[in-house]
Amino acid sequence: MSETQTIQTREIVQNFYQALANRELQKLTGFFAEQTDWDIPGDQELAPWLGKRENKRQIKAFFELLWQNTEPVTAQIEHILAEGDFAVATGHFSSKMLRSSQIYSSIFSAHFTIKNGQIVRYRFLEDSNGLVEALCLP
Repeated sequence: MSETQTIQTREIVQNFYQALANRELQKLTGFFAEQTDWDIPGDQELAPWLGKRENKRQIKAFFELLWQNTEPVTAQIEHILAEGDFAVATGHFSSKMLRSSQIYSSIFSAHFTIKNGQIVRYRFLEDSNGLVEALCLP
């Protein structure tokens, strides 16, 4: 594992979050390999943007569904820890659930594996119980 690889991994993750903050869909999907092992666990019937995805078309659909159903309120990346081709980002965010008008706040960790300059594996962990509560109408 080289220091150059670690630096590249950290830069890709930082650039990913910059594109996410700016809602640059084309740029976001460009960070992912054509075949990607993606998973955001949760209730897909309640929150259709959750679940497994395996290609750029499905990843694009994730962002479209997320943005159709939520409105960002706050987001903070606290740490990006990188080693070789692997990185973990931690932080917290708040989003308004458009269906219920409830604010959902959660800590998160996102796990990235980078090969040949692209994300090939992505895991996102959040407070899924809090998400369910925020999506259910009061």
